[in-house]
Amino acid sequence: MSKPPEFIPLSDAAVRAVAGTSSRHAALIEDALDVLVETPGGGVALSGDSKARASAKQVINALAERADAGHEVAEADVRVAIGQARTGTGKAPGGLPTGKRGQVVPKTPGQARYLQALANCELVFGLGPAGTGKTFLAVAHGAGLLLRGEVDRLIVSRPAVEAGERLGFLPGDLSEKVDPYMAPVWEALTDILGAEQFRRRREKGEIEVVPIAFMRGRTLSHAFVIVDEAQNTSRLQMKMVLTRLGEGARMAVTGDPTQIDLVNPTDSGLAHAVSLLEGVQGVGVNRFTVEDVVRHPMVERIVRAYDADAAKRGRAM
Repeated sequence: MSKPPEFIPLSDAAVRAVAGTSSRHAALIEDALDVLVETPGGGVALSGDSKARASAKQVINALAERADAGHEVAEADVRVAIGQARTGTGKAPGGLPTGKRGQVVPKTPGQARYLQALANCELVFGLGPAGTGKTFLAVAHGAGLLLRGEVDRLIVSRPAVEAGERLGFLPGDLSEKVDPYMAPVWEALTDILGAEQFRRRREKGEIEVVPIAFMRGRTLSHAFVIVDEAQNTSRLQMKMVLTRLGEGARMAVTGDPTQIDLVNPTDSGLAHAVSLLEGVQGVGVNRFTVEDVVRHPMVERIVRAYDADAAKRGRAM
């Protein structure tokens, strides 16, 4: 005899979030977790075996919490919640800040391993395709250290290499010249700290943007340093920036080895540094895969298509 449905009382906003437009969200939950989701009014009715119900209930509660906090619940949020229920991830390691979209948490096992490495290692390499959160999570971790006073500064460096385009001369002072290259990092910091706090801390020098070329000769003490788009550093640049670490400093180096924009891709310092330093005490290496992509679902499909083409070309050579 089958068990009767389990009813979960929810607010109207939460019910709408769980159901989704044309019941799309409910269908995703049903297909992924082998349950039946019904919305009779005032809540959600769940049918299925005990294990499936428990996972679905975790997903529904996560979506309801987000909806009741006034946040939009998109299809990507549903997929993330399903992934967390399947893998048991989702709880934030201590110290991660709360951004305007809520508590920063790992959304995949790969992200959870990355955050663990950032907490335990002085130098962490985050390697992987677009959309895996490697830069955002490094920024969130560094912002948490800064907010708690565990570091004095958050320093972000990125090579100013154009992605196949020639942008020409950029007017203005150093910050104005570099800011176009730093947009993804600034967006992450604004999301995590809020625009006003980000502005104040940047004006006080607690958050600093430093082009790779201007790192030479500096000793970075009591700072969290993020080297973003590191696949576009040369071997000499990578050695130089890695040796800037001073007392009480930590560093995250992020990049996608498949998206090198250098004239000579073999000169990329990222893969070279990882090959030399993996296994060295205090160094962590986290490799993201397509399963860690948490942007629009189309991004995962795009990455898979390009990976398949690269594999096909490799076999043909």
